Amino acid sequence: MGEGSMQFDPDVTVASPSRVYDYWLGGSFNFAVDRELGDRMIAIDPTIVPMVRDNRSFLRRAVTWLCEHDVTQFLDLGSGIPTVGNVHEVAARLRPEAKVAYVDCEPVAVTMSTRLLEGNPNATITHADLRDWQTVLAAPTVAGLLDFNRPIAVLALSVLQYFDEAANPAETIAHYRRALVPGSYLGITHISADEAGVDMVGLAEATRKAAVSAHLRTREQVMRLFGDAQLVPPGLVRVGEWNPQPGAPAAVPGIFGGLGRVP
Repeated sequence: MGEGSMQFDPDVTVASPSRVYDYWLGGSFNFAVDRELGDRMIAIDPTIVPMVRDNRSFLRRAVTWLCEHDVTQFLDLGSGIPTVGNVHEVAARLRPEAKVAYVDCEPVAVTMSTRLLEGNPNATITHADLRDWQTVLAAPTVAGLLDFNRPIAVLALSVLQYFDEAANPAETIAHYRRALVPGSYLGITHISADEAGVDMVGLAEATRKAAVSAHLRTREQVMRLFGDAQLVPPGLVRVGEWNPQPGAPAAVPGIFGGLGRVP
């Protein structure tokens, strides 16, 4: 269920982070330029693939935790290319009534999501830049699906790293947080500037010629993105350390993640 019937013509000469991410996860919605950047980043640091898979696993565990705590509405900002284990798929297994509003500005992500969600009354895709929070919150595919008088989980997973400090991502997220009722949640994951042994600087530098480039933040800077949201245990940790399944492999360094409750 998408917003309108727009057709998009992606620029296949410039790599897109969402398509590179899709490539690393084994998806098929990527182009040669995306695979070239993805392989270049793997050469810089081979842990990048297990790192993003840890991030994807965090999404599944966080959505499961939220459903188990009676949160059945989700606003997924920068949702990316639809792959196995999307928010609406994970949520629907536990709470069939769950509603998910996806938001992305990348043409391929929007087109593929529109096709995937066709005929699904509980999930939508909105073509918008998440920084334009007023447009996002007023979009029929968001406001017409989610009830902002009830708790909502806003997810910003591995997306705020594509905005530098001049773009003020903390203020952008604060606008979304202010639109939520108490008992809502904010989920954030972000690449780290603090991890020894991981060439995050090299990985970030490799994205400079992509459609958008990555910006490192320290754990303390990522903490500030949560504003007054109160982090649930175990707090802001490596994504693989956030409520892992029994017997899960050791967490891969590189990405911090957490879930905060709106007071």
